[in-house]
Amino acid sequence: MQLPLYQVDAFASKPFEGNPAAVCPLDAWLDDKTLQNIAAENNLSETAFFVPDEHGYHLRWFTPEVEVDLCGHATLASAWVLMHELNYPNDVIHFSTRSGRLSVRRSPHGLEMDFPSRPPQSCAIPDGLLDALGVEAATVLSSDDYIVVIEDENLIPRLAPDLARLRGLPNRGVAVTAPSKTLDFVTRWFGPNVGVSEDPVTGSAHTALAPYWAQRLGKTQLRAQQGGARRGYLHCEVAGDRVLISGNAVVTLRGHLYL
Repeated sequence: MQLPLYQVDAFASKPFEGNPAAVCPLDAWLDDKTLQNIAAENNLSETAFFVPDEHGYHLRWFTPEVEVDLCGHATLASAWVLMHELNYPNDVIHFSTRSGRLSVRRSPHGLEMDFPSRPPQSCAIPDGLLDALGVEAATVLSSDDYIVVIEDENLIPRLAPDLARLRGLPNRGVAVTAPSKTLDFVTRWFGPNVGVSEDPVTGSAHTALAPYWAQRLGKTQLRAQQGGARRGYLHCEVAGDRVLISGNAVVTLRGHLYL
């Protein structure tokens, strides 16, 4: 069996920026074990698979270890492949996913993803979390991830967390975020629970980050950067119970997978 396979740098304007995702278009679903093996073989933070359905496409995302409920950068990468590689003719793509129906449309900021808002809530600080991050003081909130808010953006690129101590915490991952003098906020995201030590750009995390910063900064449109050595850029808009997350992408590999 021969399957098309693309690698796409999402939330990037040129190669080697943003977050790489693998995209594998399918005519029909393979069994889950094969999908997971393909994701492990790709060894990227996410591999996206999609199949045509009656509403548009059924989209699924896999890390090298598990299937996940929501992935922003691999959704952007999938829509980019459809629109720029597979000649999808319309301005809007509808995806059926484990997180419900998601839409991606062309926008002035690249492609715009329409995701459900997941505002973070106050929570107790898990034992050992700040020590594992090397952070002395922070506000900690909870959504799908722990949102750790610090006030000095200069600390963000210096973070060197103890990933073994982050593994096993109840939430999916840990996002450390700070206000920015040149943008609105900056973030790094760590996810050893799902087999991802650090994700350069985590679109799904911004369904919690954007509502937090929108409320704090008193604005609905936000410019964000995520990453350490490798970085990407997002435009976020909070619109009621939805978060619109936009970015560009670059295809870096085209090929075939042989099974």
